[in-house]
Formats: sequence, structure tokens, C-alpha cells
Amino acid sequence: MGAEQIRRWESGALAHAVSDPFGQGPLPWLRGSENYFDDTGQMVPWYADETLARGGVGGPRTADDVRGQIKGFASDGAVAPGEAIDFHITVDPPQQFSVDVYRIGHYGGDGAAKITTSPRLSGIVQPAPLTADRTVSCHHWWQSWRLQIPSYWSIGAYVAVLTTADGYRSHIPFTVRDGHPADLLLVLPDVTWQAYNLYPEDGRTGASLYHAWDEEGRLLGEEEAAVTVSFDRPYAGAGLPLHVGHAYDFIRWAERYGYDLAYAETRDLHAGRVDPSRYRGLVFPGHDEYWSVPMRRTVELARDVGTSLVFLSANTMYWQVELAPSPSGAPDRLLTCRKRRGPGRPALWREVDRAEQQLLGIQYAGRVPEPHPLVVRNADHWLWEATGAGEGDEIPGLVAGEADRYFPRTALPEHQGRILLAHSPYRDGEGVRRHQETSLYRAPSGAWVFASGTFAWSPALDRPGHVDARVQRATANLLDRICKRD
Repeated sequence: MGAEQIRRWESGALAHAVSDPFGQGPLPWLRGSENYFDDTGQMVPWYADETLARGGVGGPRTADDVRGQIKGFASDGAVAPGEAIDFHITVDPPQQFSVDVYRIGHYGGDGAAKITTSPRLSGIVQPAPLTADRTVSCHHWWQSWRLQIPSYWSIGAYVAVLTTADGYRSHIPFTVRDGHPADLLLVLPDVTWQAYNLYPEDGRTGASLYHAWDEEGRLLGEEEAAVTVSFDRPYAGAGLPLHVGHAYDFIRWAERYGYDLAYAETRDLHAGRVDPSRYRGLVFPGHDEYWSVPMRRTVELARDVGTSLVFLSANTMYWQVELAPSPSGAPDRLLTCRKRRGPGRPALWREVDRAEQQLLGIQYAGRVPEPHPLVVRNADHWLWEATGAGEGDEIPGLVAGEADRYFPRTALPEHQGRILLAHSPYRDGEGVRRHQETSLYRAPSGAWVFASGTFAWSPALDRPGHVDARVQRATANLLDRICKRD
């Protein structure tokens, strides 16, 4: 368990952070030695622990995938009140552990609230992950704890925080949903989260749709990565998806201002478990790159009957994927994307003559190595009303991570009106001048479709150090119009 192995573990996480400068983001229950990725892609401590500053003993430490002090996953990504969710957890060395369950929200600025705590549980070392053709699965792990969701629990995004008796900590995210009507349905991008999951980041076994390891412990690229990944495994590192912070930023802001939200995951759209026509708008708050055919069909049908769509990131709906049952028969637990390898259909939506611009109004253009300002365009439009933004004004750092733009040679969706609300120059990794754009169009059904075209939009709503009042007001203008608020 030497330092070299630890460096291998960190390298996978850092490789992903390069393309998402906002990463996991701050979490309100983290203290002491906990870290997150800042906007330079570096791991930094989020909270300064006063006892550490005075030379005292710090709080819980983050479990890792080399030693696997405590790691786990949930049997379902989303459950309804009255249903149960099973947690499969490994603890090394075997010892007691507990599970604190938090709900993400504003909560007076705290960012989350503790909802319940498990009894003390007995931890065991689960069997090693199974691997086949770089697919890693832990579907054979024993059940460690069953949580019955009370009928009175609020729907929303939850995190189970696992802590061992000797002070190691990991996480398992899950969603509580139901079918009640609401103004807005928040769709959490669990399919994309899993595509990036490199568990276990141990320098040997783990694989995502982006990376794997060779026999020397070196990190390999997409050509040698997994074609199929499993939901039956923990998330790498601290146990949270690499892009989860975008969604949590939006949730804290939206709940602070009282928007009527329902919650679902992208696999709920895929499986038809939610009816998007029950909502005035669907909100996709974070990096949402991997879409199945049923997901796209469901969202297009929603737009065509008048449900508005809000995409608050970039590089949305880029890869086409398939979902399949696990070896035990549980539905939608295996995610496959061939990325131009082997037989089968092309993997990019734009390669099957269904470019993402035909839904979004813009589409992925490339990475943004360094943050650049978003340059306001058409400042007299109602989206920019009361923001104080003028034509050509620059909002610092709002073009970051990845960017979208309008492609003139690619077909647009049918629309009653269309406008670009930002046109922002930036330099790509080769120093070539490119530009980002933000789009809004109105479908023939009357639905609005907004695409921010940048990773930095959701963090500007509620991420400390990134909040921008103009973005907050513009987003409120958009959601208020969709919700038909005065």
C-alpha cells in the first residue's frame, strides 16, 4: 500500500477534474481533511478546521479505493416514499460503522440537513469486485443495511454518509421521487455520473468509459477503457460522482427561492417511470453527456406537448448509450457506449443524423482550458431583464470547463422564435480562438428550450466564490416565465 499506489489512485480523479473545473463541489457535512476540486482542477480543502489549524486532531478522513476503508453503493438510484433502498457496503478492517442520511437543500445556508441516522452496523470485507472485459461489478456483495423510506420524507436529492468506528468516511447518493405534479422536474444525470466512474481507483482494476489501468499501473485513455460499466459498484474516491456539484448548486438555489420541484434521474426518463407532461418544465442542472434513445424520445415528446426544457451545462446529449439488466436481472444496471469501437451503430448523436442541436438549439464545441468571460448578447431580451447586464458586458469566468455553440450547417429544431443570448470568445487547448453561445428558442408547442452552453452556469447560482447575481436573476426570469409566475 505504498505511496506509488496512492498516486495512481489520485491520478484518475485528477484526469477527470481537468474537464470539469467544478467537480464535486463543497458539501456541508465535510470537515477537516476533506477535499474537493477547485476551478483549476486541483484538490483543495473546502472547510478550514480550527482544531487542525491549532495542531489538534481533525475529523473523519476520506476513504480511498486502494485500502477500501469503507465503500458502498445502493440497490436503486431513485426510490419513492414507502419503498426501501438497500445498501451494499464493504468495511476494511471489519468494524462497526454508521450511516447518516442527509437531504440536499438550502436549509438556511447550511446546504443540507441530516434526516436520520442508522443504528450501529457490523461491517465486513466484501468479496473483491468482479471484472469481465474491463466491466467492474459488485453485484455479488451482501446487503449491509435496508432503509425504509417513510411516507413523510420530502422528495429530493439525498446522500448516505458512511463513517467507520475509526473515522473513515465515504458516500452513497440516491434520490427520493414521487409522481406528484410540480412546476419543475429536476432530472439528475445519473447515467453520465456512472460513465465517469473509475471505481476502484486502485491502479489495477477500475475502469470507466474514459480510463482503465495497464499492468504497470499507468492510466490508459478511451481506446483501452470500458465499453460497459455497471451501476452495481461504489463511486470512486470519496463515493460521490465527479460532476455531482452542479446539481447540488442548482438545488440549493432553487429551494432557497421556493421553486416547486419534483425529482427524478435520467434512468427514470429512460424507463418511463415519470410523465414529463405533468410538469411545466424539465431542468437538467449539470453535465448530462450520455443519453439513450428512450431518454431523448421522452424529452422530445415532452417539448412537443408544451413542457419547457432547461439545460444548465454544456456537452449535453453527446454520446448515445444503451442500458441493460444486471446479471441478477435488475433493470438498467449496465451502461454501454462503444465510442466508435467494434460493431454496431455510431455512438455520437450527430453521427446518426440526430445532432444534439436539433433538440438543444446549440451543441458541443470543445473544452475550455482556462475560464473566460461570458459576453452578453441581445441584452434587451427578457432573460436579461433587471440583471443590470448590458450589451457586450462580460461576466467573468462563466465560460469554463466545456462550451457549446450554434453550428450553422446543422439543422435547427422547429421553432416560433430563436435567439442567442451570449457570444463569448475563448482559446482552446491549441490556442485557437473559438466562441461559446447561449441559446433560447420557443417550440411550436409554446415550450421554451434554454441551453446555457457552459459548465459554469449552475455554480454561478450558489457555489461560494462563483455566485453571480446576473446569472441568478436571468435564471429566475427564465424559470418564472416557464412557471408563469407574476
